[in-house]
Amino acid sequence: MTAAARFPRRRTPAPPSSPAAGGRARPDLDQLTGLRTGKPSFYPEYREGAERLRRVILALDRISAALVRTMEGSEALVRAVADAAADHLSADWVVLGLVDGELPDAAPRHIVLGPDGVEWADLGSVPERVRRHVERLHAGDGHHHHHEDDPRPRHLHVPIRLDGRTVGGFVAWTPPERHIDDTDHSVLRILAGQTASALQNCALLERAERLHARTAAQAEDLRVRNDELMLTQQALGAARQREVLDNERHRIARELHDSVTQYALSAGMHIELCRSEITEPVLLQHLDTAKDLTRRAVEQLRSAIYALNDDDHADKDLPSMLRQLSTVHMPDELRVEVTIGGAPVPLPHEHEQSLFRIAGEALFNTAMHASASRAVVRLAYADGRVRLSISDDGGASPEQIRRTLRAASVRGPSGEHRGLVNMDARAREMGGTLRFRRSRIGGLQVQVDVPIGAPGKELG
Repeated sequence: MTAAARFPRRRTPAPPSSPAAGGRARPDLDQLTGLRTGKPSFYPEYREGAERLRRVILALDRISAALVRTMEGSEALVRAVADAAADHLSADWVVLGLVDGELPDAAPRHIVLGPDGVEWADLGSVPERVRRHVERLHAGDGHHHHHEDDPRPRHLHVPIRLDGRTVGGFVAWTPPERHIDDTDHSVLRILAGQTASALQNCALLERAERLHARTAAQAEDLRVRNDELMLTQQALGAARQREVLDNERHRIARELHDSVTQYALSAGMHIELCRSEITEPVLLQHLDTAKDLTRRAVEQLRSAIYALNDDDHADKDLPSMLRQLSTVHMPDELRVEVTIGGAPVPLPHEHEQSLFRIAGEALFNTAMHASASRAVVRLAYADGRVRLSISDDGGASPEQIRRTLRAASVRGPSGEHRGLVNMDARAREMGGTLRFRRSRIGGLQVQVDVPIGAPGKELG
């Protein structure tokens, strides 16, 4: 008998999932996972690896969220990094510290997080082992202090390095059920490396912001100083111009006093001599008229000389200057009144001088040509505008004055009617207008309107 006969070959039954078994096909675990192995321990290892991968992904997400705090300053960055390490390790204690002298702009220099992520600001109240590690971090001790011979370590120390030198470090203690593995080492090393770069960038950003603020402050200071310099130059230019004008006014006053006034006085003396030798009434009447005209001419010359030599009005406001003008060397037969309307507003020095000169010229014309007995000078202030008016009760015609001004302007510079042309030019230089109208007291009114700010209500 053969061996095959003595020992019949056993037929291996097909597995229940095989079609040969005649049963329904069952799902293959290897096909679902994409892995095939005969090791009974594979699935627990797979689950442990998947859990580590999930922790790594969450840790990297926390690291990214922490490192984007760079723009908020080093304090926010340090706290966010410490929180990220504590969350990843589920640590009881986490310490982040910086070496003394490194990254001097970063603050705080250390942070201690206790159970439940609570920050401990007082080092005197933390456990002794935690306080010793804070001191080691400040001293630059960057060695690992976890126990290599411990198969299930719960203590980790990872240095923070920058350009080959230790600038700080992490120290962590985990609870009994949370052990530190190689994945945790890798995550903390990534966090440490990125923290060093982020702290350096944060310090550079804060330094750049300080430099920008300092530069902006210096630029503003230069702008202010430049504005002051421009104002000083303008003031010096105006002072120089006033000095030149004052010198010219004094020169003209001396010429008038030493020549024209003397000639007028001499003419008056000769008229008086002739009156003493003539007895004919008609001739005496003409001589009396000539004597009166000469006297008035001398009075006007003295008034002009006084105005040219008067430096006291330089420190006075316009109302005071006008009141003084109305009482100095005016003919006895001309009574001058000055009224001020509204609240006086300081005007540029050039504007006050121009208005003063216009008033003086108008009063001079009134005294010399209008045969007036009364003149009213009114200065009215209102929002955005000032109005100067000189009214008299003489016989001048506004239409005739306007025609005379137009004719004098067309003919160009000449000695004739130069006063009217000067008044109009001064008004235009101030951005104002000069008008002639009939006054309420019966004669001529010279009116000047000058803007002094934003347009406001009209003046009556």
